[in-house]
Amino acid sequence: MKEKRRELRILLAAAECAPLSKTGGLADVVGALPKSLRTLGTEARVITPYHRGIKERYAGQVQHLFHFYTDLGWRHEYAGIEKLELGKVTFYLVDNERYYGNRIYSGGDEEIEQYAFFSQVVLQALPGLGFEPDLIHCNDWHTAMIPVLAKTRFRDGMPGKLRYLLTIHNIAFQGKCSFGLAKDLLGLDDSLYTEEVMRQGDCADFLKAGCVYADRVSTVSPSYAMEIRTPDYAEGLDEVLTKRPDQVTGILNGIDAEVFDPASDLLLPARYDVLHRSGKTLCKAVLQERMGLEQNPDIPVFAMVSRMTEQKGFALIECVIDELMQNEKVQFMLVGSGDETFENFMRAAEGRYRGRLCSYIGYNEEAAHLTYAGSDFFLMPSRFEPCGLGQLIAMRYGSIPIVRETGGLRDTVIPWNRFPERANGFSFEHFDAWELRDAIRQAMGCYREPEAMDRLITNAMRADFDFIHSAEEYIRLYHSMLPAECAEAAGQNAENELMN
Repeated sequence: MKEKRRELRILLAAAECAPLSKTGGLADVVGALPKSLRTLGTEARVITPYHRGIKERYAGQVQHLFHFYTDLGWRHEYAGIEKLELGKVTFYLVDNERYYGNRIYSGGDEEIEQYAFFSQVVLQALPGLGFEPDLIHCNDWHTAMIPVLAKTRFRDGMPGKLRYLLTIHNIAFQGKCSFGLAKDLLGLDDSLYTEEVMRQGDCADFLKAGCVYADRVSTVSPSYAMEIRTPDYAEGLDEVLTKRPDQVTGILNGIDAEVFDPASDLLLPARYDVLHRSGKTLCKAVLQERMGLEQNPDIPVFAMVSRMTEQKGFALIECVIDELMQNEKVQFMLVGSGDETFENFMRAAEGRYRGRLCSYIGYNEEAAHLTYAGSDFFLMPSRFEPCGLGQLIAMRYGSIPIVRETGGLRDTVIPWNRFPERANGFSFEHFDAWELRDAIRQAMGCYREPEAMDRLITNAMRADFDFIHSAEEYIRLYHSMLPAECAEAAGQNAENELMN
């Protein structure tokens, strides 16, 4: 009998991972990917910090594996390695109260130290995990130093066949600090502080160094993979990335179809699906009631669930909100927080348009789900958007996205003005308030035509953005990175799993 070959083994390293810890879309992606990989016959595990919130929720389910002390410059720090089995996924949790006993992201040099520690500990913990990965999948700048350390300071202790993928979720965040601090924390050699490796202006740049040392680089949509190789979007890393034109891959994010499903979502007051949508009507009524909006099913609700930043297009919202509220019979609903200037603007707008505009400053999972389900249109006028999950979730819940054509928004939203039969949303090209206004007016026109609106909702809810499709693309990428004999073995096992 032919011996069964072992499956491909992936270790995902990330600063946050749903459902354990979450501040944004990165956590959703890192939470969904290993589940989907497992479904496809790939053993994928996650290593992430043991944040305070995880301890509060899961301490009783965690198994202590081992601990050690690591030197981070002059600091002699405890590193505990805990194990948590949740669903079909194994999580390794890096414990240190100093670094992970408060906020997920401390900001400034404290955050640099948080994730310098994490990157170093990941490599030092590998021999004791009882799990020998073929590839470490790093995510954003917080883990970008893993391949750098593995191929420099820790080179002699690393398995020769281990490969490193770095996924850029948002190139605007790069992990910059003085080289003196980076050298002190991680024992870096002076030779790394060059324009070719990690120097960016007068700073050491963790993401840049990771892009140089990782075996491959990926990002979260095909359009964004092209954009970040241009000066307008690359935040200074275009030269590094254009030197690797065949080694930068765009894989479109998906969503966890089990978590975001209006037919089974227990956070909603009523469930519904694409063929039976009375539950969505009830969700709209509940949204209006809870948020203090006028109870009227015929008024369209425009919504945002978003960080309130310039990137997300709030400057455009500032320009159009008064004209929209004064000249159109609409309601506007926001769930989010961010820049104080935008928060204050939305509070003031709520005061001007009481009963028609509500701004929920903060984040609440139930409020977010209800907003997706109860709104008619979902605004994402982003200056740039690597992929975006909001528009994918909105479509799943039958809220029609209105987006700027950039990054993953371009890749996922089929615009009404060009493809009315296949359309699942509306889009505009330039980062321009009046183009946003025109797209909103176009949406209003469709809202007044029941047949057109029904077709839009049907197309949106039937769009398939299940993360399983993203996982298939990642598996192909993993295989392309591995030594031939390892990739062949893993590929054969994946084929057997699918056939079974």
